[in-house]
Amino acid sequence: MSEGDMHWKTAITEVRPNEVRLRGYRIDELMGRVTFAQAIYLALTGSLPGDRVAPLLDAILVSSIDHGATPPSTLAARTVASTGAPLNAAVAAGILSINRHHGGAIEDCMRLILRIIAAADGDPAKLEQVAETVVAEYRARKERLPGLGHRLHSADPRTARLFALAEEAGVSAQGVQALQGLAAAFARQSGRELPVNVDGAIAAILVDLAVSPEMANAFFIMARVPGLVAHSLEEQARERPVRPIHPTDHGYDGPSARAFSSAEAKVKSPDQSG
Repeated sequence: MSEGDMHWKTAITEVRPNEVRLRGYRIDELMGRVTFAQAIYLALTGSLPGDRVAPLLDAILVSSIDHGATPPSTLAARTVASTGAPLNAAVAAGILSINRHHGGAIEDCMRLILRIIAAADGDPAKLEQVAETVVAEYRARKERLPGLGHRLHSADPRTARLFALAEEAGVSAQGVQALQGLAAAFARQSGRELPVNVDGAIAAILVDLAVSPEMANAFFIMARVPGLVAHSLEEQARERPVRPIHPTDHGYDGPSARAFSSAEAKVKSPDQSG
């Protein structure tokens, strides 16, 4: 078929005999040279991230890979898995449960941060003033501020790590500043502190990476899929079918707490068993 006969076009992947190119790059040349997170960024934005940004993107995906058995998406996946449904159905059910009030706060938070930056007219000194106004508006309407607060963590450990990595990568800019200003403004007006949660941290960093808000929740979905797979398979391997799944009445019997060593992350060769 000639180019003139084509009814629609895509700018993502070109496939020819013996050749597959993602955004112009041969996939076989990317393999072993870029991380999965870098390839995701390439697919979504059309460009490869810099070497300093790559670890930050990996960290964003790792930060949301799982959060126990209580989130709605996990409960949905395990419930469907308990019916004997195939893996793709269970995981799909979990993904379909990711919405505005579960995982979807990243997009809402990004849009709020962008609003604050726009109102500050590019002046970092005005971010705090605009944040004060925004918090007052939300409190007057009795609305929750996206990106702040957590049902379990009073200091989300993932947030501090992401902010530290963003600073190391040199991408901690107005997005992070605006969100931190929002948290500080809330504390001043309410007399109590709400921690910046992992959704907020991801949102702020994605703003500073100039990622479109329409892509925001995709990062949470992609990050959570491995967790949903693990829960779905565990449900079918360890539990009886069609059981009542209580959201909190469960215990943990996995490995005890252990410190991470970079040596543990190295891939063992076939003769390094045990």
